[in-house]
Amino acid sequence: MDNRRRDFIKKAAISSAAVSFGGILPAFSAKSYGNIIGANKKINVAVMGVNKRGTALATNFAAQDYCQVAHICDVDSTAAERCISAVAEVTGARPKATPDLRKVLEDKSLDALIVSSPDHWHAPAALMALKADKHVYLEKPCSHSPAEGEILLEALKKYKKVVQVGNQRRSWPKVAEGIEALRSGVIGKPYFGKSWYTNNREPIGIGKEAPVPEWLDWELWQGPAPRKAFKDNYVHYNWHWFWHWGTGEALNNGTHMVDILRWGMDVGYPVKVSSNGGRYHYQDDWETPDTQVITMDFKEGFTMTWEGRSCNGHYVEGSSVGAIFYGDKGTLHITQGNGYHIYDLKGEKIKSVEDKEKIDPRNTASPAQQLDALHIYNFYDAIMNGTQLRSDLESSHMSTVLLQLGNIAQRVGHSLEVDPATGYILKDPEAMKHWSREYEPGWEMKV
Repeated sequence: MDNRRRDFIKKAAISSAAVSFGGILPAFSAKSYGNIIGANKKINVAVMGVNKRGTALATNFAAQDYCQVAHICDVDSTAAERCISAVAEVTGARPKATPDLRKVLEDKSLDALIVSSPDHWHAPAALMALKADKHVYLEKPCSHSPAEGEILLEALKKYKKVVQVGNQRRSWPKVAEGIEALRSGVIGKPYFGKSWYTNNREPIGIGKEAPVPEWLDWELWQGPAPRKAFKDNYVHYNWHWFWHWGTGEALNNGTHMVDILRWGMDVGYPVKVSSNGGRYHYQDDWETPDTQVITMDFKEGFTMTWEGRSCNGHYVEGSSVGAIFYGDKGTLHITQGNGYHIYDLKGEKIKSVEDKEKIDPRNTASPAQQLDALHIYNFYDAIMNGTQLRSDLESSHMSTVLLQLGNIAQRVGHSLEVDPATGYILKDPEAMKHWSREYEPGWEMKV
């Protein structure tokens, strides 16, 4: 094994996997993650979308001796070249630059596709990969609309491949330990869960139609989305704030924390969802809320909230991101890192568990590379050995729908009554229009 890979993997395995968690995470132990170092069968992977987060994923996959990064798929030729060079620094070998995903998936030697493209591409790319007999590592959100998630679940049943979703905290050992403590009753019965994300994002201005840069294939960038003329404030990151391609801060960052709340409380869909907020801080082209509070009520008798502040980064509970559970005997706080705190009803801290590894949740590319290597190995282990996934598609779809319902409530301007068995919106045809999306002709998702 290359020394560069060995050093990376050893540090991840030793520092982050020193405990076992029984029923919540089967086979999650220091011994099993020690096998990362000795894995001797490679999988060939392609990485799609590498401007920021995708490059972090590509280099993380490349650092594992059981992975071979064969293709870098990006419609931005400069981003592709940067990523190829970064992978080469890790492995000494340069993957191919293959901008068109359809060409990538023609490679019979390819085992898996890693999807880190803009949100409107997530589900269509995953579906294309499944139909091409490839496994998928899919960054959150797993879909742009609830209907896309349903289509992916249908495809998963038909094509029977492995799909791991990028809710990486499900593989962080001390986070899992905190969830196990919660379920064991350490704070009694939890009845309220709060999650949040804060940042100080800059305005995006008023975009002007402009010539497409020579380094960008705008046609392929749009892919499944109905066509729009190129404007100078869309690419790269600002697409998040346009409903046509993005899903706002709720699905950009809220997904991680709401997934933790749903995991801890062990529930599915809610019975009622509301959302309040708007684009308050700047006057520009930003369409999604920069300030949003989504509230979800469940039939089991508790409530969850997510608070997003894109343009005021003041911390909540001492961090820019987190999740906290309130129970009848105490409080459990999942921190922004790999750790948790437990408090009694008087607010006295009775236990604190925190990894020494520093996490930067505002790093849009690689907030926790070594911990995320555990999630990558779980994906590999599921492919090779049928190991249970930490973040399977069905569970991730449920967490994604919670926030998609919040966005729908925001867009229609009223709360939603929801069927807890299916997640469907009840007696509200206007809201259900947002359950699915439109596609560019020829790009429709079909199983």
